[in-house]
Amino acid sequence: MLSLIELERVAAALGEVFVGGHVERWVEPERGRLAFTIYRRDEATKRKGTIGIDTRPELAHLGLLDRMPAAPTSLPAFSAYLRAHLSRARLEGAELRGRDRQLALRFSAREGEFTLLLSIFGRRSNLYLLDGEDRLVQALRPLADTRSELEVGATYRDPGNEAPQIGQDRFAEAGDTALLAEIAKTYSELIEGRAADGDRRHLMSALKKERKTAARRLERISAELAESEEATTLARHGELLKGNLGRIEAGADSVTVTDFETGAPVEIPLDPKRSAKANLEAIFKRYQKLLRRLAKAGGQVDVAQTNLESLEALEEEARQAESLEEILERAEVQRLLARHAGKSNASSPSTRRTRPTLPSAYRNMPRKLHPRRYLSVDGMEIWVGRSDEGNDVLSTRLAKGKDLFFHLDGAPGSHVILRTQGDEDPPPESVLDACELAVHFSKQKDAGRAAVHVVPIKNVKKPKGAKRGLVYVSGGKSINLRREVARLERLIAAKIDD
Repeated sequence: MLSLIELERVAAALGEVFVGGHVERWVEPERGRLAFTIYRRDEATKRKGTIGIDTRPELAHLGLLDRMPAAPTSLPAFSAYLRAHLSRARLEGAELRGRDRQLALRFSAREGEFTLLLSIFGRRSNLYLLDGEDRLVQALRPLADTRSELEVGATYRDPGNEAPQIGQDRFAEAGDTALLAEIAKTYSELIEGRAADGDRRHLMSALKKERKTAARRLERISAELAESEEATTLARHGELLKGNLGRIEAGADSVTVTDFETGAPVEIPLDPKRSAKANLEAIFKRYQKLLRRLAKAGGQVDVAQTNLESLEALEEEARQAESLEEILERAEVQRLLARHAGKSNASSPSTRRTRPTLPSAYRNMPRKLHPRRYLSVDGMEIWVGRSDEGNDVLSTRLAKGKDLFFHLDGAPGSHVILRTQGDEDPPPESVLDACELAVHFSKQKDAGRAAVHVVPIKNVKKPKGAKRGLVYVSGGKSINLRREVARLERLIAAKIDD
């Protein structure tokens, strides 16, 4: 992340190059990152650039990108608000706030004055949008992950840190106009390097697991083939027993007969609970079953051996390769990685999800009253009640502000709350995610379609004396949800553990 002296130079460079320009586009390419294009035109200058802001821990910085990153398929909440309220906003200034590692970008828009505040404090780094009265409007990363004491709609408070150190200027040789591009290049290389390391760890972990599985399979098949001697013995016992059924006494646990070919005595074990004929049938049945297993194993052993050898060769190739780019493009490698997706702890900084901390709102509550927590596709939290008592706590004590309440029309189920972080118009995909969970945790969980009622939490009331889990709602709207298996699977995988 940028040091204080580097951030001072960034503010000066922005002031020289882009202050006075207008924003043309806002994009939130992934969680924790924001990019916008800005165009400055005056009598002496025409400049257009793409500013990238990264708030991920250890990577927090601002720089000038070569091109605008690709936009996600759905519009995240933060950039959606910027598009709605700061389109064509003018950059009025760039300066540090409070002589600390907080870079304030001041904008003027049709709806008034706004400030984008890049706060660089390690794992608490974040990008905040403040209004003209210094109230917190939006945060790029969840407040629970960074500064849980802040609240949307309340006046922003600077962190109470000790006097910051100036730090090292790693870009001293870059002039002010080249500084922003040099920062972006340096962090891009750092991120790519970490991503490559993550890819290598992920691939090696997947190969190790796959190789161990292949070795166990080969061992099992080889053990089955080793039973061929037992099959020969069973066949011999069956033929001998067939010619000596009359000699078997009821309740005998074995019988000794003479081998037709060698003349040697052969003792055949019996089940004393079975008749002579039943014992003969059991021996031949076991023999036939063993033959089928041997035939199957005989056809698999070569395949299993080849598979193990190819995995060992691939593992050695990946270990020796300086770059995995060509290896990762192979179809068989992509299939292998897909089988082990989510099973490896290694992941690149661009895809790693920071685990949210326990919300302070219910930190001191009994565990049984904690709602289930899920992340929507836009990074918004969805809370689901665990019981009737938990439903009451969720809907009457935990939900607040502009949160939305979801329930099924005419069907009992868990209370579901979409935490909107003060957004009056949350992203449609997040709303559908909450609807999906409302149906999943109801008596209609197997329905292909369902009508889900959505109301602001302020329209949810609990009458005095009402039984647990019962609330009354007014207003709102009904959403006819078409169930999507992929959506539900994604949400279940995005469960946040306390």
